[in-house]
Amino acid sequence: MSTVAAISTPPAAGGIAVIRISGEKALDIAEKLFKPFGKGRVADMAGHTCAYGRIISGGEVIDDVLLTVFRAPRSYTGEDTAEISCHGGLYVSRRILREVISLGAEPAAAGEFTKRAFLNGKLSLTQAEAVADIISAEGKSALASANLMREGELYREIRSVSDALVQLLGALAAWTDYPDEDLPETDPETILKTLRESETALENILRGYDSGLVFREGIDCAIVGRPNVGKSTLMNALLGYERSIVNAAEGTTRDVVEETLKLGDVILKISDTAGLREASDEVEKIGVKLANRALERAQLVFMVLDGSEELTDSDREILEKIRSKRSIVIINKSDLPQKLDKKYIDADIILEVSAKERLGIEKIRDEVYKMFGLSGYADCPTLFVNERQKLCCDRALENIRAAITALQSGETLDAVTVCIDGAAAPLLELSGEKVSEAVVNDVFSRFCVGK
Repeated sequence: MSTVAAISTPPAAGGIAVIRISGEKALDIAEKLFKPFGKGRVADMAGHTCAYGRIISGGEVIDDVLLTVFRAPRSYTGEDTAEISCHGGLYVSRRILREVISLGAEPAAAGEFTKRAFLNGKLSLTQAEAVADIISAEGKSALASANLMREGELYREIRSVSDALVQLLGALAAWTDYPDEDLPETDPETILKTLRESETALENILRGYDSGLVFREGIDCAIVGRPNVGKSTLMNALLGYERSIVNAAEGTTRDVVEETLKLGDVILKISDTAGLREASDEVEKIGVKLANRALERAQLVFMVLDGSEELTDSDREILEKIRSKRSIVIINKSDLPQKLDKKYIDADIILEVSAKERLGIEKIRDEVYKMFGLSGYADCPTLFVNERQKLCCDRALENIRAAITALQSGETLDAVTVCIDGAAAPLLELSGEKVSEAVVNDVFSRFCVGK
């Protein structure tokens, strides 16, 4: 493989920046650039050791740096690796990277270092994917799942199922291919037991997929209601600061105001929308149109009502609109005398709050957690498979169930074997033991450059 290099820290000014070099020429390139304070050479440095010195090119001192050496195979990539920790200015880090490339390194592609770790047997494919999940984790549950993956938990569970299926295939093949040998026929009950156990194991792995998707990607949420019921005040209360304009005049919000907030351990991608009503001018019409679009794409709707007023026809129309959506009806202005009668509201979840006084806001988080089945995950780390892993498990499950049906229907063992083989293949692809180059490239294309 060629020697590659990249800046592994974010592209912004900071305390330090790290330039990572990996490959056969990594230490030779570091030797040409790095001059230690004192005696010694990079070639003589042991693995997992550091040296303080300068990066010098053409007699010009570029920066004082710390050089860390990792020797193959005891490095992240499994190759000789040098990491240059320099001051975190954009110019200085990019200048050092240019010098490294001028000496024979190639710019690393997205995920190049972790891809090499996988190809060199340092990580399974699921462990490699976990690295990206650790970087992108925005909450405790997502991070706990990613760490379980990184420690190989998913690989071990999938490997257990695939090993059982491959062992079954071996027994079936031996009995079929060598009928004259004194081999015991594979017992249908044993086959069924193995298939049932494999089915249960995969179902357990998939059980947390929807919750994992929420923890990783967040929830698209729209705040809707007629004008002046307190939608913008509610958004500001949830955020903890003034983001949306609040005014007694109807129609203050003309556009969709979008913001991201942490609701416990979950990211809420929230949209404060224009009041839904018959618009009085062209600008407000556009705002109402955008509000309806936000409502259509939302995974969750906060429907806001004014508790100090009776239910209106506009309220009823909006309640009807959200009937098919996951929604929480929020009766706002609980600090005022109440006129709204809840018995006329057909909804599963109704909360009474005062957004202005920030009373009852904490109840919203609890209801969101219940609605999306998220309670308890923070206290009990759970594996959350990603989309690629889910598709592999789905294909395996489909073939396992087909094998069970074929066995119970009295089909030949040849037909059952075909189904079992169809179940084992996607599991070997999931773990990376039998995976195409296209799949590998797709997985690592989602990584950032430098990792």
